Amino acid sequence: MTRPLPLLRAAAHSPLALWTAFALVHAWLWGLNLTAPGFPLGDVDFAYLPWVEQGLIGGRWLGIDAGWVYPYVALAPMLAAYVGGAALYSESWLALVTLLNAAALVCLTGVGRRVRHALPAWWWMLFLLLLGPIAFGRIDSITAPLAVAAVALLARRPRIAAGLLALGAWIKIWPGALLLAAAIASRHRAAVIGTAAAFSALVIALGLALGGTTALLTPITEQTGRGLQIESAIATAWLWAAAAGEWGARVYYDDPLLTFQVAGSGVDAAAAAMTPLLAVGVGVLVLLAVVAQRRGADPELLLPVLALALVAALVLLNKVGSPQFGTWLAAPIALGLLAQRRGGVHMAVPACLALAIAALTQAIYPVLYGRLLALEPVMLLVITLRNALWAVLLGWAVVQLVRLVRGSGSAGAGERVGDSAQDERSAERGRLGVPSVEQGASP
Repeated sequence: MTRPLPLLRAAAHSPLALWTAFALVHAWLWGLNLTAPGFPLGDVDFAYLPWVEQGLIGGRWLGIDAGWVYPYVALAPMLAAYVGGAALYSESWLALVTLLNAAALVCLTGVGRRVRHALPAWWWMLFLLLLGPIAFGRIDSITAPLAVAAVALLARRPRIAAGLLALGAWIKIWPGALLLAAAIASRHRAAVIGTAAAFSALVIALGLALGGTTALLTPITEQTGRGLQIESAIATAWLWAAAAGEWGARVYYDDPLLTFQVAGSGVDAAAAAMTPLLAVGVGVLVLLAVVAQRRGADPELLLPVLALALVAALVLLNKVGSPQFGTWLAAPIALGLLAQRRGGVHMAVPACLALAIAALTQAIYPVLYGRLLALEPVMLLVITLRNALWAVLLGWAVVQLVRLVRGSGSAGAGERVGDSAQDERSAERGRLGVPSVEQGASP
């Protein structure tokens, strides 16, 4: 009798099975974005499209001629989605995200007869499914596959990976966290730093040539004056206070920023404290990583842990808490699952936490978002749990960093674990008569 486990393993490494799952997941997300209540593509239709037409028709380009919350390179994918005109803007946007996700999956798995890295690939498909419409409906949907492709290529093509991360950071700043992690902990630090610096210099020079001056800096300066967005972790206390009628707390809509924020006693002080707190938090993580690196921590152990810690800190210590921030988890978790094969830290806990965060995020946005705005207790519990899981995720990563600083995770031990796992997989392939990864994967 054929055992089910070998059959499952063979199916998991089948390109046909994986790409069928890709097609089904993306078809489902297309359907949700185009038909689900709650305006899943609200920003795409009501913000990105007007911004593009403001430039094409009015000649006033955000990020160059006027201040903007995004770096000016974010105009590139927004303009690309205009290829079918205003009438097909939503569909063009969904197609663009799908193409980028497909390209990232190719970088992750190769194009041979056998999927090269099955675990991170299948995890990513499940993650997208659980995250729901928001996985497609924001500018972060562009940067997320760029980051996944970058971490997939980092070990083999560090300059291409650094270029992709730098491009992502010039679209939406968060991939800079992965770039920072690679600059500290990667085996290819010089290539990463040099490529990122050269790319950034080119982007700045191009922005100046297009007529941009102070507007090029507004993605940083415009963040300092923001209030507390309702989905940020720090805003959770004011949501409960508003529901209880305490602290003068309430939820309101900020028209210039196109987002819901909280008001009430202590909000201004908390909002003012978050930016320096975020800077201090990132500084502490960087310091821990530098110490660990100088004490000889294996990059396979240090890099994914640092990347995850920085991304989690950017979310948890942020006064903005948009649902699309969940997309940021795909790249550091994929990086960790790739490193795990080579003796890195076991990623079962953070991978499961990320899936739970994705599912809770979809429970909040977009369909039930109105109930959160109405401060219904069940939705307050959901968002509290989601934010608590972000804290657990950051705590897990910090614990791993501290262990590396103390020398608890040695490179030799990691290599032995990786070699043992590889030997076991090779033996299993031999028993099944399955060709090796090297035979079926592209270089």
